[in-house]
Amino acid sequence: MRGLESNKTKIRHKIFTEIARVAYEGGDMAHEIERLPYKVVPGEVATYRDSIFLERAVVGERLRLAMGLPLRQFNEHSELSDGVDESTIAEKYYVPPLINIIKFACNKCPEKRVMVTNGCQGCLEHPCLEVCPRKAISMVDRKSVIDQSKCIKCGRCADACSYHAIIRQERPCSAACGMGAIHSDEYGRAEIDQDKCVSCGQCLVNCPFGAISDKGQIFQTILAIKSDTPVYAAIAPAFIGQLGPNMTVERIRGAFKALGFADVVEVAIGADICTLQEAQDFLKEVPAEKPFMATSCCPAWAMMAKKLFPTLAPNISMALTPMVLTGRMIKKDHPGCKVAFIGPCAAKKLEASRRTIRSDVDFVLTFEEVLGMFDAKGIEPEEITDLSPLEEATADGRGFAVSGGVARAVVNAIERMEPGREVKVAYANGLPECKKMLQMAKAGKYNGYLLEGMGCPGGCIAGAGTLQPVTKGAQAVQGGMNAAAKKCILDSDYLGYLPLIEQ
Repeated sequence: MRGLESNKTKIRHKIFTEIARVAYEGGDMAHEIERLPYKVVPGEVATYRDSIFLERAVVGERLRLAMGLPLRQFNEHSELSDGVDESTIAEKYYVPPLINIIKFACNKCPEKRVMVTNGCQGCLEHPCLEVCPRKAISMVDRKSVIDQSKCIKCGRCADACSYHAIIRQERPCSAACGMGAIHSDEYGRAEIDQDKCVSCGQCLVNCPFGAISDKGQIFQTILAIKSDTPVYAAIAPAFIGQLGPNMTVERIRGAFKALGFADVVEVAIGADICTLQEAQDFLKEVPAEKPFMATSCCPAWAMMAKKLFPTLAPNISMALTPMVLTGRMIKKDHPGCKVAFIGPCAAKKLEASRRTIRSDVDFVLTFEEVLGMFDAKGIEPEEITDLSPLEEATADGRGFAVSGGVARAVVNAIERMEPGREVKVAYANGLPECKKMLQMAKAGKYNGYLLEGMGCPGGCIAGAGTLQPVTKGAQAVQGGMNAAAKKCILDSDYLGYLPLIEQ
C-alpha cells in the first residue's frame, strides 16, 4: 500500500541502500552480495517468514534483481554471486523479463474463491442459499457452508448477504494485473506469462508478501557517476512529493548534484515537445488519415494496445516519449554525456533498453531506488544549500503525471494553434479501463477523438516506483503546475528542439 512504511517497503529500501553504498564506496560486489543478506536480515530468529534462512534467501534474490541479474534456478547449484562480475559495469541494459516472481517467497494465494466467514449469523432468510445458481450453499448447524466443488465464484451470495459475512478473495497480484498475465504453476505459486506482461509493475506493488520484484540499475548508474563521463538526471513530472516531504522542488537540483549527477533536467520539458508534435499530428491526421489518435507516452498502455488490438496500432501517436525527447535534448547540449531517467515507471526500464533508444537514455531508476542512493550517501534534504529551483517546464508539461494531463495539454495546444477547433477527448487509466476504451474505439465509438491511455490507475503518480498515495501525489503535481511560470507548451523556451523528433 503506497504511503505506508511496511515491512515490505523497509526491506526493499535496505536492499537499494546497500547496493548503492557498495557502489559508492567501491567494494567488491561479488564478495559483498554474499554478505549483504546477513546485514539486511540480522540475527538468528525469523521476523517475517518461517525461518531466517528463507528470509535471507529471498533477500539474496532481491539483491540479484537490484543488480540487474536474473533469478537463480533452484534445481541446480549456483552461487549468489554468479554473474555479478559481468554486471558491475557502467553500461548494462535491462534484459527481459523485467518483472520477476521469487517462487519460494510466494504465499500460493488462491486464484479466486468465495468463502463464508465467522460473521455468518445463520439468519432465517439465508438469501445466499436462495440466489446461488449452482446450489453450492447449504446450511450446516445454522451456518452457511459453500461446496467449493460446485461454486463458480460468481459472488452472488456475497452481494446478497446483509451482514457481509461472505467474501470474495482473489490473488492480489492477479487482481492487479490488467493483462490477465498471472496464473498458478504446478505448485500453486504465481507465475507470469511474459507474452502477456507489459511490465507495468502493478503486481509488484500489490503483492503483500514481497514475492515480486523488478530489475535495477542502481549499481551501474553509480559506477557511471564515478567515472569521468558526466551523468545527467532526467526527472519525470511525477517527482514532486515522491522523494519525501522535505525534498522540495527548490532542493531537487542540489540533492541530485550531491549524489554525483552533473545536473537535473525536468522531463516535463520533453513533455512540452511531445505535446506539440501530437497536436500537430492530430490536426493533420484526424479524421483525414486516421479515425482517431491515441497518445504514446505510457509504454505499458502502448504495449497493451499493440498486443491486444494490433489493428489499432497505426492509430497510436508516433511521437517520441518525453523521456526519449529529454534524453536527446540533454545529449545535444552535452555531447558525450550519459542520461539517467528518474521516474515512477517500471515499464520505462524496458523502453530504454530498446536498441533504437539506448543511445538516448542510458539508465532508468525509480523514485524508490533513488531514495536508497540518498540514504547510502547520507544526504538530508534539510542540509541542501543549493536552492536553484527547477522552473523551465510549463504547467501542461508537468501535468503529464496525472490521468487526463496528456490529453489536456494537447487540447490546450490545439486551441492556441487553431482557435475554435473542437477536440473530443476520452481517457482511461488502469489497463482494464484502457482495454474498454479501445474496445469502444474498435467499434467506431471514438471516431474523431483524441484518446489518452495510462497503464497505472491514476496515471504516472501510481507507477510501480512511486511511494506516495495517489491522491497525495496528484495534489503535489497540481501544486507544481500552479507554480509553473508558463502554462501552455506553446510558451515553452524549448520548442526549438522539435527537430530532434525527426532524427
